[in-house]
Amino acid sequence: MSNLKLKVCGMKFAANIAAVAGLQPDYLGFIFYEKSPRFISDVSAELIKYVPSEVKTVGVFVDEHLEIVKKKINLYQLKAVQLHGSEAPEYCAELKSTFNNLEVIKAFGVDEDFDFSNLDAYKNVVDFFLFDTKTKAHGGSGKTFDWKILESYTLDMPYFLSGGIDLEHSDAISTTKDERLYALDINSRFEIEPGVKDVERIMEFVVKMKKNYTLLF
Repeated sequence: MSNLKLKVCGMKFAANIAAVAGLQPDYLGFIFYEKSPRFISDVSAELIKYVPSEVKTVGVFVDEHLEIVKKKINLYQLKAVQLHGSEAPEYCAELKSTFNNLEVIKAFGVDEDFDFSNLDAYKNVVDFFLFDTKTKAHGGSGKTFDWKILESYTLDMPYFLSGGIDLEHSDAISTTKDERLYALDINSRFEIEPGVKDVERIMEFVVKMKKNYTLLF
């Protein structure tokens, strides 16, 4: 695997969005879930329109009404949606059929009891899976899960790896042989405070990863 992409999630504030976007990651994530400390309000969300076109903007939703998600996609010209709740395959299929070029990422909280057979119903209606640490908070916990659990994942669908990824994990990630690993999703471990990313720390991570991978940005 030579091309590993990067998503920086939980962007919130204007100057920080501009600084991180300037690094040209592949994806920037904006959380439209009100219970998250990284929730981006409609006023702040106007900033999404000014992210460089080569950076894909991702709207993160948790069991939101489908029509509201559609409205946000159109309003903010989102390139992708990340569904972090219990959204059904039919929900995902509706988004795919409505927006031809939209990337749909279905997130799942993973622990030792996770049943990967639950993914079968989604394989034809999403573009990527995202595997995160299972918590009640729907992401942003800063906690990792045992990546060996992914040895039970048998589908061909590429995936984002999330859940407490930090600088210290760069070597372990670099040793993976899983060609389905499409992107890394970083968030709380690269923050000064919720919603404010540490740009220098992100750059340090990128430098470490580039020793083994070509990150596409």
